[in-house]
Amino acid sequence: MKNMLLVSSAFALGMAATTAQAEPQAEVLHWWTSGGEAAAVKVLMEEFEANGGTWTDMPVAGGGGDAAMTALRARVLSGNAPTAVQLKGPSIQEWYEEGALGSIQDVAEAENWDELLPEAIQYHLKCDGEYCAAPVNIHRIDWIWSNASILEDAGIEPPKTWDEFNAAAEKLQGMGILPLAHGGQAWQDATLFEAVVVGLGGPEFYRDALVDLDQDALTSETMVQVFDQMRTLRGYVDDNFSGRDWNLATAMVINGEAAFQIMGDWAKGEFIAAGKEPGEDFYCSSPSRGAYLYNVDSFAFFNVDGDDRQAGQQLLAKLTMGKNFQKVFNLNKGSIPARLDVSMDEFEFCGRQSNAELGDAIENGSLLPSYAHGMALRGAQAGAVTDVVTAHFNSDMSSEDAVAQLSQAVAASQ
Repeated sequence: MKNMLLVSSAFALGMAATTAQAEPQAEVLHWWTSGGEAAAVKVLMEEFEANGGTWTDMPVAGGGGDAAMTALRARVLSGNAPTAVQLKGPSIQEWYEEGALGSIQDVAEAENWDELLPEAIQYHLKCDGEYCAAPVNIHRIDWIWSNASILEDAGIEPPKTWDEFNAAAEKLQGMGILPLAHGGQAWQDATLFEAVVVGLGGPEFYRDALVDLDQDALTSETMVQVFDQMRTLRGYVDDNFSGRDWNLATAMVINGEAAFQIMGDWAKGEFIAAGKEPGEDFYCSSPSRGAYLYNVDSFAFFNVDGDDRQAGQQLLAKLTMGKNFQKVFNLNKGSIPARLDVSMDEFEFCGRQSNAELGDAIENGSLLPSYAHGMALRGAQAGAVTDVVTAHFNSDMSSEDAVAQLSQAVAASQ
């Protein structure tokens, strides 16, 4: 806490003395590299430069961010941390515990962030009670995206439960249509898994199993049913899924090569970038029984030297939480604003639906952090779960054996 206060004070004093002459500089490390994502981050870069700053872009390809984190660690170990880094969830706390993060509490207080953000989201952005990261959005993870033309031709409604999904997939397979576009990467397998967990078990079971890592939940008959459903889903994907990037799976749905994809709402950004209209060319539905699995992208601010880089952090934090950026960025990205007071009038149907269901989830206590996307668990724990999930998905392992391995792997990670 003392370190945070010192950094915050240094920022405040430094900005007061040098803002007039310091040109804000920001080297920003992120993994927004696909079409919709690249368009979204360009919005912030242009706004930063319009406010007198100089932006140095450091994109690192890889939808799950693993490559970006490897690049980040190398930079930090060399004593040359970027100005700001796309981070989320427990990763923020882990970097703070290593002494790498500074405070932007002065900006947060001036801009009244505590009144603008959901309490659950604030938890991820604070280090010892002070803001050390700024959110850019709220992503919903548990979406089923579907090709409207395929569903209409088959007489199928967008599925809202796993039973409905299975019935639709069986019908499509019988018509010679590939039901599910999927990329065989561990984080994508985990994305399927957590949507099945919340959809079959409900919000309370999800929290017990994938937030609290309760052994009774992990070894329950419900978890056996979850792995049974994962085996069923494995039968709906094509033979060439291994190693496929998520956006290529999205393209399969866009191009009519598959009916469904189960993916976060960054997939919607790909549909929109391809000129597709929600409700006309594609549908969005969720199998999650009133729950809302979230992922929050944010910029964490590392300890840096130089008035220009510190001024860049202050400006970047302010712009990131600004109403204009929160609106325009998320219109491009497919997500929704983290700020609760941004008008949704310009957002399309799926965005407005996401925002409405976010409000419902906040009210009923079913707003849940995504394990698959680094919001619920620390790295070792999440990795233990995912290793079992992807091993099961890519083998003939029984559901009972998967449950036993899951229990053992989680226990060993704690």
